Amino acid sequence: MDVFLKAAAGVLVAVILVLVLMKQGKDLSVLLIVAVCAMVLCAALSYLQPIKDLIIRLQTIGQLDSDTLSILLKAVGIGLIAEVTGLICADAGNAAMGKTLQFLASAVILWLAIPLLNELLELLDTILGAI
Repeated sequence: MDVFLKAAAGVLVAVILVLVLMKQGKDLSVLLIVAVCAMVLCAALSYLQPIKDLIIRLQTIGQLDSDTLSILLKAVGIGLIAEVTGLICADAGNAAMGKTLQFLASAVILWLAIPLLNELLELLDTILGAI
């Protein structure tokens, strides 16, 4: 919780600095935004380690295929990265690039899901073949 409070305070200070820097020039404010976002993402990583441990435990107990969980974790990571990057692009005045990147992320997630969809089709074929 301490890391979150420090990050929140840092973000609030950065917002004030960005507002001041916007009057001087947009270049420095965009760099500050990117730096603060990187800081917050690093802080978020410390909270994700226990979740990773829980997922590994669930995988062991449920005897789940590691490839399946890997695909799901990659999809979540791609979605989060695309969201943050899209917001940074929008703040920099390039919302179209941000939306395009989010579209690319959706396409990559669908591409990643192809093995899962193939397994689903095989399962349905097995079930329907048994009827």
